[in-house]
Amino acid sequence: MAHIELPDHLIESLSHVLQQLKQTLPELKQETDFSAPAYKWQNRQLIAIHSPKAMHLNDLKGIERQKEVIIQNTEQFLKGLPANDILLTGSRGTGKSSIVRALLTQYQDHGLRLIEIERDDLSDLPIIQAQIKNRPEKFIVYCDDLAFNAEDENYRSLKSVLDGSLQSGNNNFIVYATSNRRHLLPEFMHENTPTTRVDVPQYTELHPQEAIEEKISLSDRFGLWLSFYPMDQSLYLEIVEHYLEKNGLEFNQEVRLQALQWCQMRGQRSGRAAYQFSKHWIGSSQLKSQKN
Repeated sequence: MAHIELPDHLIESLSHVLQQLKQTLPELKQETDFSAPAYKWQNRQLIAIHSPKAMHLNDLKGIERQKEVIIQNTEQFLKGLPANDILLTGSRGTGKSSIVRALLTQYQDHGLRLIEIERDDLSDLPIIQAQIKNRPEKFIVYCDDLAFNAEDENYRSLKSVLDGSLQSGNNNFIVYATSNRRHLLPEFMHENTPTTRVDVPQYTELHPQEAIEEKISLSDRFGLWLSFYPMDQSLYLEIVEHYLEKNGLEFNQEVRLQALQWCQMRGQRSGRAAYQFSKHWIGSSQLKSQKN
């Protein structure tokens, strides 16, 4: 058989076409590495995260009641006892997501695993359940910043998933979600007023109260609600002091003034702002000591 030599420009063109084709094709699914403590659900597969950022329950101040409830529910889940899916709601930066990640740090050695999922992928929950159903570990499926707009129909998928078949107690799967909005869907003033006739009655819902009940029923699917509230100045400074002392630095009057200016610039007093200021101050102090 004769050997055909292709011109260089044709080889280059074919290589370019193949590269473009490769970018449009979906990635080949790989076997899940179940040795990891955490996972990201992406492209309908579990992507292993071997070194997730460590958070510690002792670092979370001012939310003792919330910690007590979520720790008890998680321990029930780990022991194979009945436990609830949890919705954590409230002000931003108050520890909602941190407390879930801290559970992984605390209970990883007890078989707890964490799966992060985006809101738009919640309809894949049955697929995740099928992939982990024979695993000995216990999995928290975690959705951060969960909320839906008025036109979004994805909330129906979450409702059906949370309704009974995936409730914890007899399996290794539980859902924890965080949101700044307790009812997860927007509510409007007109929904809280008596129904009146409009110029286009064919577009007026005959039973508007049922639509309102459907919105509220989504958050009702979560067995536990945990609320998080804005913190006062003393708690904010206590968190800053905690992180500085943890890194061997003194909390003095200068630090106090800088910390207060920091939260004023950010427009909020929160655990997140306190943690971010602490990182700034600790890093600046360590950089100065290295230069000296």
